Amino acid sequence: MATRGKRWTGQAVVVHSVRTTAVAIASLLVARLCRLPEAYWAPITALVITQSSLGAALTVSRQRLIGTVLGACLGALAATYFGRHLLVFAVCVFLLGVLCAITRSSNSAYRFGGVTLAIVVLIPRPGSAWTIAFHRFAEVALGILVALAFAYLWPEPDTAN
Repeated sequence: MATRGKRWTGQAVVVHSVRTTAVAIASLLVARLCRLPEAYWAPITALVITQSSLGAALTVSRQRLIGTVLGACLGALAATYFGRHLLVFAVCVFLLGVLCAITRSSNSAYRFGGVTLAIVVLIPRPGSAWTIAFHRFAEVALGILVALAFAYLWPEPDTAN
């Protein structure tokens, strides 16, 4: 019977799991070293970005970064000038979709941007919305950089059928 996708052997599972763990831990340590307040977003991003090839990682990384920048900037602007309200969030989610279309970004960028937007607009924190948006961007960017470094330095072995 034919199967689709990767063929997982015991060794492949172990290598993939070790590689994924290393990516997650390295990104968390780098974010903590940079003293980012929500360092856990770096490994979350790194886990999302970790792909089977450098090319695939670059594609998802680009979209994640575009969405994060758009969501962070839109969220910071809205929270600064209009406050952290449900209606403000709703309008921003709509505007983010339009911005992603204008920038010819994928639905993936829209999803990632929406997550960033929600974090910046909906979670009350002390400090300026711009600082929160910058921290979110920095945490995501670090996760992306670490994941791409691992994809380049320790590529996923080809385990095709």
